[in-house]
Amino acid sequence: DAPYDVRAVAKELRSLDEQIRLGPTTGSIVRAAEKRGIPARRLNDGSLVQFGWGVHQRRILAAETDRTGAIAEAIAQNKELTKSLLGAVGVPVPEGRSVESAEDAWAAAQEVGVPVVVKPRDGNQGRGVAVNLKTREQVMAAYAAAREEGSRILVERCAPGADYRLLIIGYKLVAAARREPPQVWGDGTHTIRELVEAVNADPRRGEDHATCLSKIPLDAIALGVLSEQGYTPESVPRNGTNVLLRRNANLSTGGSATDVTDDVHREVAARAIDAARMVGLDICGVDVICRDITRPLEEQGGAIVELNAAPGFRMHLEPSAGKGRPVGDAVISTLFPDGTDGRVPLVAVSGTNGKTTTVRLVAHLLRTHGKRVGMTCTDGVYVDDQRIQTGDCSGPKSARTVLLNPSVEAAVLETARGGILREGLGFDRCDVAIVTNLGAGDHLGMGGIATVEDLAVVKRVVVENVAKNGTAVLNGADPLTVEMAPHCQGKVTLFAWESTCPSLVAHRAQGGRVVYVEGGAIWAALGTVTERVVSLGDLRFALGGRARFEVENAMAAVGAAWGLGLSWQLIRTGLASFACDSSTAPGRFNVMDHRGATLIVDYGHNPDALSALVQTVEQMPAGKRVALISAAGDRRDIDIVRQTEILGDAFDEVILYEDQCNRGRPEGEVMGLLRKGLTGRRRVKHVQEIRGEFVAIEACVNRLNRGDLALVLIDQIEPSLHFLADLMSARQVA
Repeated sequence: DAPYDVRAVAKELRSLDEQIRLGPTTGSIVRAAEKRGIPARRLNDGSLVQFGWGVHQRRILAAETDRTGAIAEAIAQNKELTKSLLGAVGVPVPEGRSVESAEDAWAAAQEVGVPVVVKPRDGNQGRGVAVNLKTREQVMAAYAAAREEGSRILVERCAPGADYRLLIIGYKLVAAARREPPQVWGDGTHTIRELVEAVNADPRRGEDHATCLSKIPLDAIALGVLSEQGYTPESVPRNGTNVLLRRNANLSTGGSATDVTDDVHREVAARAIDAARMVGLDICGVDVICRDITRPLEEQGGAIVELNAAPGFRMHLEPSAGKGRPVGDAVISTLFPDGTDGRVPLVAVSGTNGKTTTVRLVAHLLRTHGKRVGMTCTDGVYVDDQRIQTGDCSGPKSARTVLLNPSVEAAVLETARGGILREGLGFDRCDVAIVTNLGAGDHLGMGGIATVEDLAVVKRVVVENVAKNGTAVLNGADPLTVEMAPHCQGKVTLFAWESTCPSLVAHRAQGGRVVYVEGGAIWAALGTVTERVVSLGDLRFALGGRARFEVENAMAAVGAAWGLGLSWQLIRTGLASFACDSSTAPGRFNVMDHRGATLIVDYGHNPDALSALVQTVEQMPAGKRVALISAAGDRRDIDIVRQTEILGDAFDEVILYEDQCNRGRPEGEVMGLLRKGLTGRRRVKHVQEIRGEFVAIEACVNRLNRGDLALVLIDQIEPSLHFLADLMSARQVA
């Protein structure tokens, strides 16, 4: 019930909108790109926009492109030089010269003959330009006004006729408009000031270039033009009387425009194109003065009076009269040939477990294909296998970093729950979306995600954003993952260990693609057509098939590569050459030998991951089995306890540690939950509790003898791997 000034707030919001939103010119180009399916990304608070991704990206700054030359711009800014170059190729230009003083300006006017134009040599947007000057007083005053905008002043013969703007894009005429100077019409009742206020109330008129028209200023120039006509702002002109507020017709000073694109004579268009070519502007606003745009310039004394780099599109998009022209489309057509969309192949990988390994595996297949790959994962951002950022980079910010890189030819992006919840994907659509699994879920109870069904809705976002000609690769043995299939607008590939998996059988019967294991090999099938992709024995990173979860990661990668159209031979070669050691996939099932003992180092941190690891470890011969584990404190109590329940049934000894992963829990609480999980388990005989990850790693290694096996579950991936490598190296020397 408190007073609230709605109008003031609305005015403030409108002003904010005009300041922040893309202007008409840039906005029209962005809309044209989106219509073509070309991704657009604003790079600053202004008009710098990137279209496309990676190696295919192009950029604009309003109506300048990344191929608009600095030399061409410099020439166009220098009106005297421009006129000299145009005259050299036979383009009609007005006679005139630079002047050094007001007296010299009047002398130049007498040389070329009045009426004349006075303007800054390096001006733009019509600032400081005065036209149709006939008297000494007018010329002297115009010189003074022009000096406020620049130090070098031009005086030129005023060509007879109307003011036209021809827009040349890619050396083609795409639009033309006749411009009228700002003016009002008397009604015998209102003052000129009131008439101007009424015109400026038009919602199409704004304070800057964010709207299709600009407000008419009642400034010193306007007052001078009024004075020449015998008026002041308080004068009340007779009904029907035309009152000029400017003698030039620039939209930025309140002018208006009428579309005349269809009326331009072909020779006039040719002269405008010649002018743009001579200066070298790929987008050029050509100002023409002539009586009749339907006739050649030469036969009517017309002239090209100015060239403009970064011309505004407002008058062509929404002219005051006549139809708007799709000039933004013309810009996009010059940047991207028909049939191209500026994209690079993009694979998004989500799920609960296996994401990082699958990302690395798909990236490896694409590199085998000869692509320069940008990759994001929980280890960092990589371009062509070179890490350029460290840390957990599985969110949209890192995705945008990859797509911004001008050397990237393909992108493989780990797409985690947290980033999706914070700010989405970082891309609008993908060619392939992989969901490795959901299982019992992870991070439950965080960010409003209470159940695995909630988690499925979040992970499903990547599937919902598959392109129409793209593919979703889903774990056919995971019910919640399979339920994502109807949300994909492209094709769906299901993978599972058994070819008899009900979801695979049904999907294959309906003509869908499936990937499965049979006879010691990974197979791909589409209907009755099958392909033996690779023998499990050739998968070194999967221990020849014993690491079942790694085989599942391989099947997901096969589905992605199939969706991208890679050859079977290339896929086969890539899978066989992929390594999963601490340098290529740190903390992802890194198998090491130390004095005859086997160490398996992994970042597994949820019950499903540990179950998969245990299933693999149980197939590996060993004397004593030792496990080293901590747990992230931001997980639910039940999830922390369940991890050591699994280990307690599979290992003889378990070492518990706490370090930097408490994440808000008081010291000792995580350790207590881990200890609770070991109570009463059937195999564990020895439990040790240690403070500090490195100390715990060393204690674990100390307990190993030849033939033993240790599962080392680390939290600080790279520091722990470096410590372990140094420790093993020192002991080998000893």
